[in-house]
Amino acid sequence: MFQLKHYQTTVRTEVIAGITTFLTMAYIVIVNPSILATTGMDKGAVFVATCLAAGIATLAMGLWANFPVAVAPGMGMNAYFAFVLVGAQGYSWESMLAAVLISGILFYILTLLRFRHWLVEAIPEPLVFAITCGIGLFIGVLGLKSSGIIVSSPATLVTLGSLHSPEVLLSLLGFLMIVVLDYYRVKGGILISIIAVSMIGALFGISSFHGLVSMPPSLAPTWLHLDINSVLHVSMISAIVTFFILVLFDNTGTMLGLLEQANLHDEVKGKRLTRAFYIESIGTALGALLGTTSLSAYVESAAGIGAGGRTGLTSVVVGVLFFAVLFFAPLATAIPTYATAPVLVYVAILIFRCIVKIDWQEIRVAVPCFITVVMIPLSFSISDGIGLGILSYLIIYTLTGKAKEIPWGLWPIGVLFIGLFFLAH
Repeated sequence: MFQLKHYQTTVRTEVIAGITTFLTMAYIVIVNPSILATTGMDKGAVFVATCLAAGIATLAMGLWANFPVAVAPGMGMNAYFAFVLVGAQGYSWESMLAAVLISGILFYILTLLRFRHWLVEAIPEPLVFAITCGIGLFIGVLGLKSSGIIVSSPATLVTLGSLHSPEVLLSLLGFLMIVVLDYYRVKGGILISIIAVSMIGALFGISSFHGLVSMPPSLAPTWLHLDINSVLHVSMISAIVTFFILVLFDNTGTMLGLLEQANLHDEVKGKRLTRAFYIESIGTALGALLGTTSLSAYVESAAGIGAGGRTGLTSVVVGVLFFAVLFFAPLATAIPTYATAPVLVYVAILIFRCIVKIDWQEIRVAVPCFITVVMIPLSFSISDGIGLGILSYLIIYTLTGKAKEIPWGLWPIGVLFIGLFFLAH
């Protein structure tokens, strides 16, 4: 089923990769309920919805698409849902769940019409590499921020954190462990590092355990609590369109970047990618019914890929663990952030190596690629970085008399991003 021999991997490697991916993204079962609770949604119900939606969609990604990619409610989109659409613009969370459902249905239709494949084929190869590198840099920034190595600064935006902080020191230790273990080709080095650093932190009282098992909270407060009638109002159009475009490009860009890192080049335009897009769209609709925001391929899947995951068996392990965590809610906080943060930094380095595939001597290629790579982390948005890169590519090629070399499909994408920036910014 998973073609392990074809992809030169083993059951042990895939299981370790799945556990590694899960440990690096398990924070979503804590963070997503906390963010959505600010809208008035029941925190316990969102916890269950998050676990169920992520578990079902990730299992499907493994069993049907055979990709080592985990799917869960997207970070960034949950913040946009809670703080912008509900918090700032005053929509109810029930109406926004309906908007998520509509976006999932639209994703499904666009996949059926092969629009998302057309989108993939329309983006020039140098920009695909730039998107991959930008995602890598973005992951690195997330890891450095989570570890406390970099912190916010009112004067310089970011600055160096406290290097004598126990959490920072443990993160640095974890990073060095991963590098050394990888150098000596120790299988499961990433997982060994996460467990070792967590245990050291617990021994020194830096982190603690809060129990082991409990019954899952009730899903009733969010299950099928959608205000479908509200999406018929004209005032909802801009919110739905903005939400839809953001998720479309964020999901597609992330998926391309992960497949590039896993060396699954031949699958980018194949049937399996179509299945992956179907899973994301159906998963988003299911998530809305359960009571959570749109689902996305997770950049943290790169951690499992970095640990050797190459097939859907990695995703199956992640999906099973999402179901299991329903009954281990207290244990969800047991793995501290400082133990998983170094994994993100290390994976960012692995991803960023594809930057050598970009022809930096050709200025028309170098400029839009640089903008894409830099703006994905600086704007803290994969879709914004992609949009700025594509628009700069269109403008530079046109002004230098090479408009005929631009793939025709890139023009409507550029128009979409102009509309997106107008609506969202």
